[in-house]
Amino acid sequence: MNYTVQHIAEITNAQVIGDGSLTIKNIAYDSRIIYSIKNTAFIAINTHKNSGEKFIESAIDRGIKVIISEHQYPDFEDITWILVDNSVEFLQKLAKYHFENSHLQSIGITGSNGKTILKEWLYQCLWNEFPTVKSPKSFNSQIGLPLSLLQISHSHTLGIFEVGISKPDEMEKLENIFHPQIGLLTHIGTAHAANFSSEEELIDEKILLFKNSKVIIYNGDNSKVSQKIKESYGDKKLISYGLQKENQVFIKNNISRDENIIVDYFGEEISFPAHQRDEATLTNALALITVLKELHIENKKIVEKINLLKAVEMRLEAIEGIKGNIVINDSFNLDLDSLKTALQFLNEYNKPKKSLVLTDIVGVNTNSRELYEEVSELVNEQHFDSVFLIGDEISKFSELFNTKTYTFIDTRELIDSKHLTELENQIILLKGARKFEIEKLKDILELRKHDTVLEVNLNAILHNINYHKSLLKPETKMMAMVKANAYGLGSYEISEFLQHHHIDYLGVAYVDEGVELRKKGITIPIIVMNPEQHSYQTIIEYNLEPEIYSFRVLDLFYEAVQKSGYDKKYPIHIKLETGMHRLGFKDSELDRLSETLSLKNLKVQSMFSHLSSSDMPEEKAFTMKQLEVFEKNSTYLTELLGYSPIRHILNSSGITSYTNHQYDMVRIGIGMLGESPDTEIQRQLQPVVSFKTVISQISTVKAGESVGYSRKYKAEQPTMIATIPVGYADGIPRLIGNQVGNVGINKILAPIVGNICMDMMMINVDNIPLVKEGDMVTVFNAKPTLKEFAGYCKTITYEVLTSISPRVKRIYIKD
Repeated sequence: MNYTVQHIAEITNAQVIGDGSLTIKNIAYDSRIIYSIKNTAFIAINTHKNSGEKFIESAIDRGIKVIISEHQYPDFEDITWILVDNSVEFLQKLAKYHFENSHLQSIGITGSNGKTILKEWLYQCLWNEFPTVKSPKSFNSQIGLPLSLLQISHSHTLGIFEVGISKPDEMEKLENIFHPQIGLLTHIGTAHAANFSSEEELIDEKILLFKNSKVIIYNGDNSKVSQKIKESYGDKKLISYGLQKENQVFIKNNISRDENIIVDYFGEEISFPAHQRDEATLTNALALITVLKELHIENKKIVEKINLLKAVEMRLEAIEGIKGNIVINDSFNLDLDSLKTALQFLNEYNKPKKSLVLTDIVGVNTNSRELYEEVSELVNEQHFDSVFLIGDEISKFSELFNTKTYTFIDTRELIDSKHLTELENQIILLKGARKFEIEKLKDILELRKHDTVLEVNLNAILHNINYHKSLLKPETKMMAMVKANAYGLGSYEISEFLQHHHIDYLGVAYVDEGVELRKKGITIPIIVMNPEQHSYQTIIEYNLEPEIYSFRVLDLFYEAVQKSGYDKKYPIHIKLETGMHRLGFKDSELDRLSETLSLKNLKVQSMFSHLSSSDMPEEKAFTMKQLEVFEKNSTYLTELLGYSPIRHILNSSGITSYTNHQYDMVRIGIGMLGESPDTEIQRQLQPVVSFKTVISQISTVKAGESVGYSRKYKAEQPTMIATIPVGYADGIPRLIGNQVGNVGINKILAPIVGNICMDMMMINVDNIPLVKEGDMVTVFNAKPTLKEFAGYCKTITYEVLTSISPRVKRIYIKD
């Protein structure tokens, strides 16, 4: 968008107070995430839940000069106000005008599940075919859709927007704002079904979006959907897709046995490989293909685009359990569709035995027997060793489950039965509605009872990866560094998640780290950055790929390849020395290197180097020199080799500071964990790691009394001292005791007092209101941040994370 304040007021019948000539290109709605104030207005959105007007001062403090609001606050000087009757309606009016005057081809996506994934997939496939704009994240509501539409610029020729509703009479308003030429209807499921009198009403509401569409592409596996679409829009071009062969676009071969998926598109065959073969993924792939064909993308290119797809977003909490179990806690919500997702997710784990805890499904308007017949069919297909049903309703249908099945009135009855604690070497899925509080089962099943935990938000990792990817070309590969136990977070758990989300490469320091990942089922390429001489046979045995940085290493590794009997060209990664003077081939060695390689049964999979100072703006000249050397030497070696290996040099800070030098691949490490030396970039990233504990005891120490070993702290007045169960054996350095470091309680910093003990430390909680025993304490996350905590320790965030003891329980959050 690009309007003057006065023009915006004319479009929306608003009132201007101040300078109407100011240009507005962006509208910010959240004062916390304003990253640019230039040509930006802040809109104070008022809803029945909240008033955005209380954040006006915060927006002005950040430098915003134009405020869109229902009320003026005259205390602020030099502010231009756009006064509106209703902030949401204002946004919708402006978005409608902007969309209708954009003249772009538009795709509108609605349905119950898969909207965001399909939007992202379509964008990844179409960005380089058309200048394309899309909804950010899951912006699809009465507010989210208008904000998405306002991103359209004059250069865009294609727009992909998702549209979501949760109750009747919402879609008519959204269709009035946005009327797509191509309508895409995804799976209709039980999400928000309780707000509608019937499935038919839900379908009728969804398809209102297509009132003015020329083409409607819909999931025809639902007979009610097919009937409604044909009845309402028989005069339009209709294309059905789905797993059933009655659709015009379907899968014609056996998806479980055949190597490639073969899609029948109106009798035309399109074949492509698929790593994930669950129903949701394949159905989404059919929708994707249908839209691409409608946009006249040729088959060969469609297959290429599918192969390059990068994953979008899972919410599951994975914990190491007692007796060799893995506990998957998915107790956040329960409907038929989320149950399907959870059941499919289980197949990613290698445990041969599995059990399920399942509660009543609440909030779905449907016949109970029909509902639980479908539930039991889904569960029975998974061949659980045992199923535990909780709730009056689901227990009535226990005979539908054809495995060993137990029924319980509530969660407490299941706990008292002791059945769960008898399970061994299984994956245990806890899937329930919130009201049943089945997270209590997690508490008795988890291996480590230590109140001190390291919580790893995998959803935040994905957000941070996607942020860095947003700076790159879609075809640029990404390698994730998982060395040193993934910076202390758990190499397998992080790698399994990254593999699921299609990271291109993993990087480890030593061969043992790679072997552990291979043994646990990680199959994607793994580069060993420091291959030791005695490890070469193991590298080959476990299909790992070594960094080669000298002729000695090259000769020794080739000798190992020859001895192993490997009869293909083994992939290696050539390290080039560009100025860090740590490891790598120098420019004077490149001729000899190419000659040596031409005689050996090896293939240079990639050539790379490492930037020593990309996080230091004052060293930009040196970094640019490194980049120049890498460009010259890698280009020269490529010419000598006669083929083009992958090239990569950018690390996390390099991605954000030297994006134009991304080559074919980048390497992400600490950036993946939400850390950046650039404050603007830091605001775009999400914290990944929360180090938490609880208060064990609170005591009042009298004036003159001492606390801890060596009596290093003496109270000057009566002081409340809290003891928390975390110490230097957990990775807290002793040097941050004695009021050097702080921890957070209720978002307030509390100083550490006295010497830190092996398993405990003491904190002054005089300034914490209403503090009590059992309260949560944040060692680091938001307050203090990881970076602030590293500052207390006089070190870097890498060292803090890798120092956290293995005895600290890791909890993994997945969305």
